[in-house]
Amino acid sequence: MSAVMEPSQTRGAARTPSAGKPLVVAHDLAKTFDVSAPWLNRVLERKPRTLLHAVDGVSFEIERGKTLALVGESGCGKSTVARLLVGLYEPTRGGMHFDGQDAHAAFKTAEGRKLRKRIQMIFQDPYASLNPRWIVEDIIAEPMREHGLLSGKEAVKARVGELLQSVGLSPLDMVKYPHQFSGGQRQRISIARALATAPEFLVCDEPTSALDVSVQAQVLNIMKDLQRERGLTYLFISHNLAVVRHVSDQVGVMYLGRLVELADKAELFARPRHPYTRMLLDAIPQMHATGRSRTPVQGEVPNPLNPPTGCAFHPRCPHANARCSAERPALLSIGGVRVACHAVEEGRI
Repeated sequence: MSAVMEPSQTRGAARTPSAGKPLVVAHDLAKTFDVSAPWLNRVLERKPRTLLHAVDGVSFEIERGKTLALVGESGCGKSTVARLLVGLYEPTRGGMHFDGQDAHAAFKTAEGRKLRKRIQMIFQDPYASLNPRWIVEDIIAEPMREHGLLSGKEAVKARVGELLQSVGLSPLDMVKYPHQFSGGQRQRISIARALATAPEFLVCDEPTSALDVSVQAQVLNIMKDLQRERGLTYLFISHNLAVVRHVSDQVGVMYLGRLVELADKAELFARPRHPYTRMLLDAIPQMHATGRSRTPVQGEVPNPLNPPTGCAFHPRCPHANARCSAERPALLSIGGVRVACHAVEEGRI
């Protein structure tokens, strides 16, 4: 697979002194949504405002050129974290630093335009994220025109052709409309559009969940190749642990808006600490474990509008005690792994 290096990418590759330092630092990120009924209804029914704590104090770091994967059941806040990082949502509390710069402060200024060029997002549904009235050339060229990266129709057309080739499509495809492509091809177009500004950080919100398994593998391999060629940094959001195992360097497990475990991929899959992580991994069918009894995922995710006291996982946890139901655990570093669990902290598991 060939990829043309832009001048901005060459400059990024030359910034070796920052290698090893985190490119992305999220600190105490929180987002609360007001989902209350209309004011008059609340007055008549004498009900208070209803707040949804979608993300509640999430902190992590991503090194340049590495991939952090966030996993968890639907509704745990993964996609909200993604939208906070790219500036689609403003945090209720906390913030994010990108390459040493306060990203959310910069998004509100003229500097935010330069920052958005370096941070791009690949959305979950390729059927909804592409404008059906535009041809592929206009879809991919839009970020370049918006940021004033290239001038001249021929230069733009040539760059669009290069981007299509880099994701395994043909330059001849640029005159087609999105409905003329399969789901996997549409997601490749989405990736090409995200690469149009030569970004350093890509936020990938379940980019393969709407695709068939065989097509998932093709798209994931393209993303891995692009990461190696361009030194990209990924935040990869997924609920598929097999996909996470293939693409990630670090894995963060989320439950009801909070990180409950954060570890290197090999460590997390070999020795999961948190009971929720163990439950997720134990639920994966394994060919060589035929006949072994598997622990099913117990219970259901609590209502986020009325979360449990203490540890949010305690109603489903086989190791819960009185402290778990009363005191919310902090994300502590235990044995090189960050985990939020009283039972792990006390050595009960």
